[in-house]
Amino acid sequence: MLAGGFIARFFQAKTYFLNPDEALHYLLASHNSAALTWKATQTTAHPPLFIFVLNWWHFLLPSPPGQSELLLRLPSLLAGTAACWLTYLWLKKIAVAQTPFLGLILAAFAPSLIELSAEIRQYALLLFFISACLYLSEKALQQNSPRLMVLSSLSLYGALLTHYSALLFAFSIGIYVLVRLYPGGRQPRLLVTWAVGQVVALALVAYFLLTHVPRLREMGMAQGIAETWLRKSIYHPGENNLLLFPAQQTLRVFTYVLSHGFLGAVALLVFLAGIVGLLRQKTSQPPTQPAPQPTPHQLALLVGLPFAANCAVAIAGLYPYGGTRHNVYLAPFALAGVAIGFAGWKPRPIWIRTLVLLLCLSFCNLFPAPPPMIRARNHQRALMDRAVAFLRQSAPPGSMLFADYQSGLLLGYYLCGHRVVEEFGPLDPYFRAECRPYTVITTQPQEWKFYSTDLPRELAGAASTFALAPGTKLWLFDAGWITDSAPPLRKELPQYGCPAPHDFGENILICELTLGGDSSRLP
Repeated sequence: MLAGGFIARFFQAKTYFLNPDEALHYLLASHNSAALTWKATQTTAHPPLFIFVLNWWHFLLPSPPGQSELLLRLPSLLAGTAACWLTYLWLKKIAVAQTPFLGLILAAFAPSLIELSAEIRQYALLLFFISACLYLSEKALQQNSPRLMVLSSLSLYGALLTHYSALLFAFSIGIYVLVRLYPGGRQPRLLVTWAVGQVVALALVAYFLLTHVPRLREMGMAQGIAETWLRKSIYHPGENNLLLFPAQQTLRVFTYVLSHGFLGAVALLVFLAGIVGLLRQKTSQPPTQPAPQPTPHQLALLVGLPFAANCAVAIAGLYPYGGTRHNVYLAPFALAGVAIGFAGWKPRPIWIRTLVLLLCLSFCNLFPAPPPMIRARNHQRALMDRAVAFLRQSAPPGSMLFADYQSGLLLGYYLCGHRVVEEFGPLDPYFRAECRPYTVITTQPQEWKFYSTDLPRELAGAASTFALAPGTKLWLFDAGWITDSAPPLRKELPQYGCPAPHDFGENILICELTLGGDSSRLP
Protein backbone atom coordinates (compact mmCIF):
# COMPACT_ATOMS: atom_id res chain seq x y z
CA MET A 1 0.00 0.00 0.00
CA LEU A 2 2.84 2.38 0.81
CA ALA A 3 4.50 1.62 -2.53
CA GLY A 4 1.19 2.23 -4.30
CA GLY A 5 0.82 5.59 -2.58
CA PHE A 6 4.36 6.52 -3.60
CA ILE A 7 3.70 5.58 -7.24
CA ALA A 8 0.52 7.70 -7.32
CA ARG A 9 2.48 10.68 -5.99
CA PHE A 10 5.40 10.03 -8.33
CA PHE A 11 3.10 10.01 -11.36
CA GLN A 12 1.68 13.44 -10.57
CA ALA A 13 5.07 14.89 -9.66
CA LYS A 14 6.51 13.70 -12.98
CA THR A 15 3.55 14.48 -15.24
CA TYR A 16 2.19 17.91 -14.27
CA PHE A 17 3.67 21.33 -14.97
CA LEU A 18 4.10 23.66 -12.02
CA ASN A 19 1.04 25.48 -10.80
CA PRO A 20 1.51 29.21 -10.02
CA ASP A 21 1.96 28.66 -6.28
CA GLU A 22 4.71 26.13 -6.95
CA ALA A 23 6.44 28.55 -9.32
CA LEU A 24 6.17 31.24 -6.62
CA HIS A 25 7.81 28.95 -4.05
CA TYR A 26 10.61 28.22 -6.50
CA LEU A 27 11.05 31.96 -7.07
CA LEU A 28 11.29 32.59 -3.32
CA ALA A 29 13.84 29.79 -2.89
CA SER A 30 16.04 30.45 -5.91
CA HIS A 31 18.30 33.07 -4.31
CA ASN A 32 22.05 32.63 -3.97
CA SER A 33 22.32 33.76 -0.36
CA ALA A 34 20.67 32.93 2.93
CA ALA A 35 20.03 36.64 3.57
CA LEU A 36 18.04 37.09 0.36
CA THR A 37 16.20 33.82 0.98
CA TRP A 38 15.22 35.02 4.44
CA LYS A 39 14.06 38.34 2.97
CA ALA A 40 11.98 36.42 0.43
CA THR A 41 10.30 34.36 3.16
CA GLN A 42 9.04 37.57 4.75
CA THR A 43 6.84 38.23 1.71
CA THR A 44 4.91 34.97 2.02
CA ALA A 45 2.19 33.94 4.47
CA HIS A 46 4.14 30.96 5.84
CA PRO A 47 7.03 30.37 8.23
CA PRO A 48 10.42 30.00 6.51
CA LEU A 49 11.52 26.37 6.89
CA PHE A 50 10.19 24.95 3.62
CA ILE A 51 11.62 27.82 1.56
CA PHE A 52 15.07 27.20 3.08
CA VAL A 53 14.77 23.45 2.46
CA LEU A 54 13.90 24.16 -1.17
CA ASN A 55 16.71 26.72 -1.41
CA TRP A 56 19.30 24.19 -0.25
CA TRP A 57 17.76 21.47 -2.39
CA HIS A 58 17.59 23.29 -5.71
CA PHE A 59 21.33 23.99 -5.66
CA LEU A 60 21.93 20.23 -5.74
CA LEU A 61 19.86 19.67 -8.86
CA PRO A 62 21.69 18.77 -12.06
CA SER A 63 18.98 20.04 -14.42
CA PRO A 64 18.50 23.72 -15.30
CA PRO A 65 15.25 25.51 -14.40
CA GLY A 66 12.36 24.46 -16.58
CA GLN A 67 13.49 20.84 -16.75
CA SER A 68 13.37 19.54 -13.20
CA GLU A 69 9.82 19.55 -11.78
CA LEU A 70 10.19 15.99 -10.51
CA LEU A 71 13.46 16.72 -8.74
CA LEU A 72 12.13 19.95 -7.27
CA ARG A 73 9.10 18.07 -5.99
CA LEU A 74 11.14 15.20 -4.58
CA PRO A 75 11.36 16.56 -0.99
CA SER A 76 7.55 16.86 -0.88
CA LEU A 77 7.16 13.46 -2.53
CA LEU A 78 9.35 11.74 0.06
CA ALA A 79 7.89 13.69 2.99
CA GLY A 80 4.32 12.90 1.94
CA THR A 81 5.06 9.20 1.56
CA ALA A 82 6.91 9.08 4.88
CA ALA A 83 3.93 10.77 6.54
CA CYS A 84 1.74 7.84 5.46
CA TRP A 85 4.12 5.38 7.11
CA LEU A 86 4.39 7.42 10.31
CA THR A 87 0.60 7.70 10.46
CA TYR A 88 0.45 3.90 10.25
CA LEU A 89 3.01 3.54 13.07
CA TRP A 90 1.08 6.04 15.18
CA LEU A 91 -2.18 4.16 14.68
CA LYS A 92 -0.47 0.92 15.69
CA LYS A 93 0.31 2.56 19.01
CA ILE A 94 -3.22 3.76 19.73
CA ALA A 95 -5.56 1.35 17.94
CA VAL A 96 -6.05 -2.36 17.52
CA ALA A 97 -7.00 -4.95 14.92
CA GLN A 98 -7.13 -3.67 11.32
CA THR A 99 -7.47 0.03 12.13
CA PRO A 100 -3.79 0.91 11.42
CA PHE A 101 -3.87 -0.86 8.05
CA LEU A 102 -7.11 0.87 7.07
CA GLY A 103 -5.57 4.18 8.11
CA LEU A 104 -2.53 3.47 5.93
CA ILE A 105 -4.77 2.84 2.91
CA LEU A 106 -6.62 6.10 3.52
CA ALA A 107 -3.40 8.11 3.98
CA ALA A 108 -1.74 6.55 0.94
CA PHE A 109 -4.63 7.12 -1.48
CA ALA A 110 -6.61 10.13 -0.21
CA PRO A 111 -6.62 12.35 -3.34
CA SER A 112 -5.80 15.60 -1.54
CA LEU A 113 -2.78 14.03 0.17
CA ILE A 114 -1.53 12.63 -3.14
CA GLU A 115 -1.86 16.05 -4.76
CA LEU A 116 -0.12 17.97 -1.97
CA SER A 117 2.68 15.40 -1.82
CA ALA A 118 3.37 16.06 -5.51
CA GLU A 119 3.63 19.85 -5.19
CA ILE A 120 6.36 22.30 -4.24
CA ARG A 121 4.48 23.56 -1.20
CA GLN A 122 4.65 23.31 2.58
CA TYR A 123 1.90 20.78 3.19
CA ALA A 124 3.68 17.45 2.69
CA LEU A 125 6.49 18.55 5.01
CA LEU A 126 3.88 19.75 7.51
CA LEU A 127 2.16 16.34 7.45
CA PHE A 128 5.51 14.62 7.92
CA PHE A 129 6.30 16.61 11.06
CA ILE A 130 2.77 16.23 12.44
CA SER A 131 2.69 12.46 11.95
CA ALA A 132 6.20 12.18 13.41
CA CYS A 133 5.14 14.21 16.45
CA LEU A 134 2.04 12.07 16.97
CA TYR A 135 4.01 8.83 16.74
CA LEU A 136 6.94 9.96 18.89
CA SER A 137 4.68 11.52 21.54
CA GLU A 138 2.66 8.35 21.86
CA LYS A 139 5.76 6.17 21.99
CA ALA A 140 7.33 8.44 24.62
CA LEU A 141 4.20 8.25 26.76
CA GLN A 142 3.96 4.49 26.52
CA GLN A 143 7.67 3.88 27.16
CA ASN A 144 8.12 6.74 29.66
CA SER A 145 11.03 7.97 27.52
CA PRO A 146 12.28 11.58 27.87
CA ARG A 147 14.55 11.01 24.86
CA LEU A 148 11.58 10.23 22.62
CA MET A 149 9.72 13.21 24.05
CA VAL A 150 12.63 15.44 23.00
CA LEU A 151 12.37 14.04 19.47
CA SER A 152 8.63 14.69 19.58
CA SER A 153 9.27 18.32 20.54
CA LEU A 154 11.74 18.68 17.66
CA SER A 155 9.06 17.38 15.30
CA LEU A 156 6.64 19.94 16.71
CA TYR A 157 9.16 22.71 16.07
CA GLY A 158 9.51 21.50 12.50
CA ALA A 159 5.74 21.74 12.03
CA LEU A 160 5.61 25.22 13.59
CA LEU A 161 8.41 26.40 11.30
CA THR A 162 6.59 25.02 8.25
CA HIS A 163 3.00 26.27 8.47
CA TYR A 164 0.90 28.40 10.81
CA SER A 165 -1.84 25.78 11.04
CA ALA A 166 0.60 23.88 13.26
CA LEU A 167 -0.38 26.30 16.04
CA LEU A 168 -3.73 24.53 16.25
CA PHE A 169 -2.02 21.15 16.12
CA ALA A 170 0.33 22.20 18.93
CA PHE A 171 -2.63 23.22 21.07
CA SER A 172 -4.46 19.93 20.46
CA ILE A 173 -1.49 17.63 21.01
CA GLY A 174 -0.53 19.67 24.09
CA ILE A 175 -3.94 19.17 25.70
CA TYR A 176 -3.83 15.46 24.87
CA VAL A 177 -0.37 14.94 26.38
CA LEU A 178 -1.38 16.80 29.53
CA VAL A 179 -4.41 14.53 29.91
CA ARG A 180 -2.23 11.47 29.36
CA LEU A 181 0.37 12.62 31.91
CA TYR A 182 -2.21 13.42 34.62
CA PRO A 183 -1.42 13.09 37.46
CA GLY A 184 2.10 14.32 36.72
CA GLY A 185 3.69 12.61 39.71
CA ARG A 186 3.60 9.24 37.97
CA GLN A 187 6.06 10.31 35.25
CA PRO A 188 7.90 13.39 36.59
CA ARG A 189 10.94 13.28 34.27
CA LEU A 190 8.72 12.90 31.23
CA LEU A 191 6.50 15.75 32.38
CA VAL A 192 9.47 18.08 32.90
CA THR A 193 10.94 17.18 29.51
CA TRP A 194 7.63 17.82 27.81
CA ALA A 195 7.14 21.12 29.67
CA VAL A 196 10.58 22.41 28.64
CA GLY A 197 9.77 21.50 25.04
CA GLN A 198 6.52 23.44 25.28
CA VAL A 199 8.29 26.53 26.60
CA VAL A 200 10.64 26.48 23.60
CA ALA A 201 7.66 26.02 21.27
CA LEU A 202 5.87 28.99 22.87
CA ALA A 203 8.98 31.14 22.42
CA LEU A 204 9.13 30.13 18.76
CA VAL A 205 5.46 30.96 18.27
CA ALA A 206 5.83 34.29 20.06
CA TYR A 207 8.72 35.29 17.79
CA PHE A 208 6.70 34.79 14.61
CA LEU A 209 3.53 36.33 16.06
CA LEU A 210 5.46 39.44 17.04
CA THR A 211 7.59 39.77 13.90
CA HIS A 212 6.24 38.02 10.82
CA VAL A 213 2.47 38.09 11.34
CA PRO A 214 2.26 41.90 11.93
CA ARG A 215 4.20 42.42 8.69
CA LEU A 216 1.68 40.30 6.82
CA ARG A 217 -1.15 42.35 8.29
CA GLU A 218 0.56 45.57 7.22
CA MET A 219 0.71 44.18 3.69
CA GLY A 220 -3.02 43.42 3.89
CA MET A 221 -2.36 39.80 2.96
CA ALA A 222 -4.41 38.17 5.71
CA GLN A 223 -7.42 40.42 5.16
CA GLY A 224 -7.22 40.05 1.40
CA ILE A 225 -7.22 36.27 1.58
CA ALA A 226 -10.01 36.19 4.17
CA GLU A 227 -12.22 38.37 1.99
CA THR A 228 -11.68 36.47 -1.27
CA TRP A 229 -11.05 32.80 -1.87
CA LEU A 230 -11.07 31.74 1.81
CA ARG A 231 -14.18 33.73 2.64
CA LYS A 232 -16.38 30.62 2.84
CA SER A 233 -14.08 29.10 5.45
CA ILE A 234 -14.38 31.93 7.98
CA TYR A 235 -17.50 32.75 9.97
CA HIS A 236 -19.15 36.07 9.12
CA PRO A 237 -21.88 37.24 11.53
CA GLY A 238 -25.05 38.03 9.66
CA GLU A 239 -24.02 35.89 6.70
CA ASN A 240 -23.52 32.48 8.32
CA ASN A 241 -25.75 30.56 10.71
CA LEU A 242 -23.72 29.99 13.87
CA LEU A 243 -25.42 26.65 14.54
CA LEU A 244 -24.95 25.33 11.01
CA PHE A 245 -21.43 26.66 10.44
CA PRO A 246 -19.59 23.85 12.33
CA ALA A 247 -21.49 21.09 10.52
CA GLN A 248 -21.16 22.68 7.09
CA GLN A 249 -17.46 23.38 7.43
CA THR A 250 -16.63 19.98 8.91
CA LEU A 251 -18.34 18.38 5.92
CA ARG A 252 -16.22 20.58 3.64
CA VAL A 253 -13.08 19.34 5.40
CA PHE A 254 -13.94 15.73 4.61
CA THR A 255 -15.03 16.64 1.10
CA TYR A 256 -11.63 18.25 0.55
CA VAL A 257 -9.62 15.37 2.01
CA LEU A 258 -11.38 12.80 -0.20
CA SER A 259 -12.01 15.17 -3.14
CA HIS A 260 -15.59 13.97 -3.38
CA GLY A 261 -18.81 15.42 -2.02
CA PHE A 262 -20.87 12.26 -1.52
CA LEU A 263 -18.04 10.02 -0.32
CA GLY A 264 -16.77 12.86 1.85
CA ALA A 265 -20.18 12.94 3.55
CA VAL A 266 -20.07 9.17 4.01
CA ALA A 267 -16.58 9.47 5.50
CA LEU A 268 -17.81 12.10 7.95
CA LEU A 269 -20.61 9.78 9.08
CA VAL A 270 -18.12 6.94 9.56
CA PHE A 271 -15.84 9.33 11.46
CA LEU A 272 -18.69 10.33 13.78
CA ALA A 273 -19.59 6.68 14.28
CA GLY A 274 -15.99 6.04 15.28
CA ILE A 275 -16.03 8.90 17.80
CA VAL A 276 -19.35 7.75 19.28
CA GLY A 277 -18.01 4.20 19.51
CA LEU A 278 -14.96 5.42 21.45
CA LEU A 279 -17.07 7.49 23.83
CA ARG A 280 -19.33 4.52 24.54
CA GLN A 281 -16.42 2.23 25.43
CA LYS A 282 -15.24 1.78 28.98
CA THR A 283 -11.56 1.65 29.85
CA SER A 284 -10.18 -1.68 30.97
CA GLN A 285 -6.85 -0.27 32.15
CA PRO A 286 -6.30 0.59 35.82
CA PRO A 287 -5.64 4.31 36.36
CA THR A 288 -2.48 3.54 38.37
CA GLN A 289 -0.71 1.91 35.41
CA PRO A 290 2.52 3.92 34.77
CA ALA A 291 2.29 4.31 30.97
CA PRO A 292 -1.02 3.05 29.66
CA GLN A 293 -2.20 3.21 26.12
CA PRO A 294 -4.80 5.93 25.60
CA THR A 295 -8.23 5.11 26.90
CA PRO A 296 -11.08 5.26 24.37
CA HIS A 297 -12.14 8.62 25.81
CA GLN A 298 -8.60 10.00 25.52
CA LEU A 299 -8.41 8.77 21.95
CA ALA A 300 -11.72 10.45 21.15
CA LEU A 301 -10.28 13.67 22.60
CA LEU A 302 -7.16 13.40 20.44
CA VAL A 303 -9.12 12.78 17.24
CA GLY A 304 -11.92 15.28 17.84
CA LEU A 305 -10.21 18.21 19.57
CA PRO A 306 -8.38 19.60 16.49
CA PHE A 307 -11.71 19.97 14.65
CA ALA A 308 -13.33 21.75 17.59
CA ALA A 309 -10.34 24.06 18.05
CA ASN A 310 -10.17 24.94 14.35
CA CYS A 311 -13.90 25.61 14.21
CA ALA A 312 -13.65 27.89 17.24
CA VAL A 313 -10.90 30.05 15.72
CA ALA A 314 -12.79 30.18 12.40
CA ILE A 315 -15.85 31.51 14.23
CA ALA A 316 -13.55 34.07 15.85
CA GLY A 317 -12.33 35.04 12.37
CA LEU A 318 -8.71 34.03 13.06
CA TYR A 319 -8.12 31.02 10.77
CA PRO A 320 -10.10 29.25 8.03
CA TYR A 321 -11.99 26.01 8.59
CA GLY A 322 -13.43 24.14 5.63
CA GLY A 323 -12.57 22.74 2.25
CA THR A 324 -9.08 24.18 1.86
CA ARG A 325 -5.52 22.89 1.94
CA HIS A 326 -4.92 25.18 4.94
CA ASN A 327 -6.79 22.58 7.00
CA VAL A 328 -4.86 19.58 5.70
CA TYR A 329 -3.20 19.24 9.11
CA LEU A 330 -6.56 17.77 10.16
CA ALA A 331 -6.14 14.88 7.71
CA PRO A 332 -4.33 12.47 10.10
CA PHE A 333 -7.10 12.92 12.66
CA ALA A 334 -9.86 12.67 10.06
CA LEU A 335 -8.42 9.51 8.57
CA ALA A 336 -7.77 8.01 12.00
CA GLY A 337 -11.42 8.55 12.96
CA VAL A 338 -12.63 7.10 9.66
CA ALA A 339 -10.35 4.07 10.10
CA ILE A 340 -11.63 3.52 13.63
CA GLY A 341 -15.25 3.77 12.51
CA PHE A 342 -14.72 1.63 9.42
CA ALA A 343 -12.94 -1.05 11.46
CA GLY A 344 -16.20 -1.53 13.35
CA TRP A 345 -17.73 -3.01 10.20
CA LYS A 346 -16.86 -6.71 10.14
CA PRO A 347 -18.22 -8.32 6.98
CA ARG A 348 -17.66 -11.95 6.04
CA PRO A 349 -15.23 -12.46 4.47
CA ILE A 350 -13.26 -9.67 6.14
CA TRP A 351 -11.23 -8.77 3.02
CA ILE A 352 -14.39 -7.21 1.53
CA ARG A 353 -13.84 -4.25 3.86
CA THR A 354 -10.43 -3.50 2.34
CA LEU A 355 -11.78 -3.97 -1.17
CA VAL A 356 -14.66 -1.53 -0.56
CA LEU A 357 -12.25 1.06 0.84
CA LEU A 358 -9.91 0.74 -2.14
CA LEU A 359 -12.78 1.00 -4.60
CA CYS A 360 -14.10 4.16 -2.90
CA LEU A 361 -10.66 5.77 -2.95
CA SER A 362 -10.17 4.79 -6.59
CA PHE A 363 -13.48 6.44 -7.45
CA CYS A 364 -12.44 9.60 -5.58
CA ASN A 365 -9.17 9.75 -7.53
CA LEU A 366 -10.68 9.01 -10.92
CA PHE A 367 -13.81 11.14 -10.59
CA PRO A 368 -13.05 13.99 -8.16
CA ALA A 369 -16.06 16.15 -7.32
CA PRO A 370 -15.46 19.02 -7.12
CA PRO A 371 -12.66 18.73 -9.70
CA PRO A 372 -9.20 20.19 -9.04
CA MET A 373 -8.48 23.79 -10.04
CA ILE A 374 -6.44 22.48 -12.95
CA ARG A 375 -7.92 19.25 -14.30
CA ALA A 376 -5.50 16.42 -14.98
CA ARG A 377 -5.99 16.58 -18.76
CA ASN A 378 -5.09 20.29 -18.72
CA HIS A 379 -2.14 19.88 -16.37
CA GLN A 380 0.15 17.78 -18.57
CA ARG A 381 3.74 18.99 -18.84
CA ALA A 382 3.52 18.34 -22.60
CA LEU A 383 0.96 21.17 -22.91
CA MET A 384 3.36 23.66 -21.36
CA ASP A 385 6.17 22.42 -23.61
CA ARG A 386 3.95 22.96 -26.66
CA ALA A 387 2.95 26.44 -25.48
CA VAL A 388 6.55 27.53 -24.95
CA ALA A 389 7.60 26.05 -28.30
CA PHE A 390 4.75 27.90 -30.04
CA LEU A 391 5.75 31.17 -28.42
CA ARG A 392 9.38 30.76 -29.50
CA GLN A 393 8.34 29.95 -33.06
CA SER A 394 5.63 32.61 -33.43
CA ALA A 395 6.94 35.63 -31.52
CA PRO A 396 9.88 37.20 -33.39
CA PRO A 397 12.98 38.29 -31.44
CA GLY A 398 12.42 41.61 -29.72
CA SER A 399 8.73 40.92 -29.07
CA MET A 400 7.03 42.06 -25.88
CA LEU A 401 5.22 39.51 -23.75
CA PHE A 402 2.45 40.62 -21.38
CA ALA A 403 1.31 38.56 -18.39
CA ASP A 404 -0.48 38.79 -15.08
CA TYR A 405 1.49 37.82 -11.98
CA GLN A 406 0.72 34.09 -11.93
CA SER A 407 1.49 33.79 -15.65
CA GLY A 408 4.71 35.74 -15.15
CA LEU A 409 5.81 33.20 -12.57
CA LEU A 410 5.36 30.40 -15.10
CA LEU A 411 7.02 32.38 -17.90
CA GLY A 412 10.04 32.94 -15.70
CA TYR A 413 10.39 29.24 -14.98
CA TYR A 414 9.62 27.69 -18.36
CA LEU A 415 10.68 30.31 -20.92
CA CYS A 416 13.21 32.65 -19.37
CA GLY A 417 15.06 30.52 -16.83
CA HIS A 418 14.96 33.36 -14.27
CA ARG A 419 12.46 35.55 -12.44
CA VAL A 420 10.59 38.11 -14.53
CA VAL A 421 8.18 39.32 -11.81
CA GLU A 422 8.85 41.88 -9.11
CA GLU A 423 9.49 40.25 -5.76
CA PHE A 424 10.54 42.79 -3.13
CA GLY A 425 8.67 45.95 -2.27
CA PRO A 426 7.83 48.69 -2.76
CA LEU A 427 6.14 47.17 -5.78
CA ASP A 428 5.42 49.09 -8.97
CA PRO A 429 2.12 48.49 -10.81
CA TYR A 430 4.08 47.03 -13.75
CA PHE A 431 7.47 45.37 -13.97
CA ARG A 432 9.64 45.07 -17.06
CA ALA A 433 12.27 42.33 -17.37
CA GLU A 434 14.48 40.93 -20.09
CA CYS A 435 13.84 37.39 -21.27
CA ARG A 436 16.17 37.12 -24.22
CA PRO A 437 15.25 37.54 -26.99
CA TYR A 438 12.04 38.98 -25.53
CA THR A 439 10.93 41.63 -23.06
CA VAL A 440 8.33 40.65 -20.46
CA ILE A 441 5.89 43.05 -18.79
CA THR A 442 4.11 41.68 -15.71
CA THR A 443 1.69 43.08 -13.17
CA GLN A 444 2.12 43.24 -9.40
CA PRO A 445 0.95 40.37 -7.13
CA GLN A 446 -2.40 42.05 -6.42
CA GLU A 447 -3.23 41.52 -10.11
CA TRP A 448 -2.77 37.77 -9.69
CA LYS A 449 -4.83 36.87 -12.76
CA PHE A 450 -6.63 38.79 -15.49
CA TYR A 451 -10.40 39.02 -15.62
CA SER A 452 -12.25 40.52 -18.56
CA THR A 453 -12.71 43.83 -16.72
CA ASP A 454 -8.99 43.98 -15.91
CA LEU A 455 -7.46 43.61 -19.35
CA PRO A 456 -8.36 47.04 -20.86
CA ARG A 457 -7.18 48.85 -17.75
CA GLU A 458 -3.97 46.82 -17.46
CA LEU A 459 -3.09 47.23 -21.14
CA ALA A 460 -3.68 50.97 -20.91
CA GLY A 461 -1.61 51.15 -17.73
CA ALA A 462 1.29 49.25 -19.27
CA ALA A 463 1.15 51.42 -22.41
CA SER A 464 1.27 54.56 -20.29
CA THR A 465 4.04 53.32 -17.98
CA PHE A 466 6.39 52.23 -20.75
CA ALA A 467 5.32 54.73 -23.43
CA LEU A 468 4.05 52.10 -25.84
CA ALA A 469 2.68 53.62 -29.02
CA PRO A 470 -0.64 52.62 -30.63
CA GLY A 471 -0.04 49.71 -32.95
CA THR A 472 2.51 48.08 -30.63
CA LYS A 473 2.26 44.30 -30.62
CA LEU A 474 2.04 42.46 -27.30
CA TRP A 475 1.92 38.70 -26.86
CA LEU A 476 -0.50 37.87 -24.05
CA PHE A 477 0.54 34.79 -22.09
CA ASP A 478 -2.19 33.66 -19.69
CA ALA A 479 -1.59 30.46 -17.72
CA GLY A 480 -2.38 28.90 -14.36
CA TRP A 481 -5.73 29.03 -12.59
CA ILE A 482 -7.64 30.71 -15.42
CA THR A 483 -10.57 28.38 -16.09
CA ASP A 484 -13.19 30.65 -14.50
CA SER A 485 -11.78 33.88 -15.93
CA ALA A 486 -10.92 32.71 -19.47
CA PRO A 487 -14.40 32.68 -21.15
CA PRO A 488 -15.28 36.35 -20.47
CA LEU A 489 -11.66 37.35 -21.13
CA ARG A 490 -11.90 35.90 -24.62
CA LYS A 491 -14.71 38.33 -25.46
CA GLU A 492 -12.30 41.23 -24.96
CA LEU A 493 -9.52 39.82 -27.16
CA PRO A 494 -11.05 40.51 -30.63
CA GLN A 495 -10.99 44.24 -29.85
CA TYR A 496 -7.20 43.95 -29.71
CA GLY A 497 -6.79 42.07 -32.96
CA CYS A 498 -6.95 38.52 -31.59
CA PRO A 499 -10.23 36.86 -32.59
CA ALA A 500 -8.88 33.32 -32.09
CA PRO A 501 -6.43 32.78 -29.21
CA HIS A 502 -4.18 29.74 -29.19
CA ASP A 503 -5.16 27.28 -26.45
CA PHE A 504 -3.06 24.55 -24.90
CA GLY A 505 -5.65 22.83 -22.80
CA GLU A 506 -8.00 24.99 -20.77
CA ASN A 507 -5.33 26.58 -18.57
CA ILE A 508 -2.82 28.02 -21.07
CA LEU A 509 -3.73 30.75 -23.55
CA ILE A 510 -1.50 32.71 -25.94
CA CYS A 511 -2.72 35.64 -28.05
CA GLU A 512 -1.06 38.42 -30.06
CA LEU A 513 -2.62 41.79 -29.18
CA THR A 514 -2.36 45.15 -30.90
CA LEU A 515 -2.51 48.33 -28.84
CA GLY A 516 -4.67 51.11 -30.21
CA GLY A 517 -7.50 49.02 -31.68
CA ASP A 518 -9.82 51.22 -29.63
CA SER A 519 -8.30 54.58 -28.81
CA SER A 520 -10.59 55.04 -25.84
CA ARG A 521 -8.81 52.19 -24.13
CA LEU A 522 -5.44 53.94 -24.23
CA PRO A 523 -4.51 56.73 -21.84
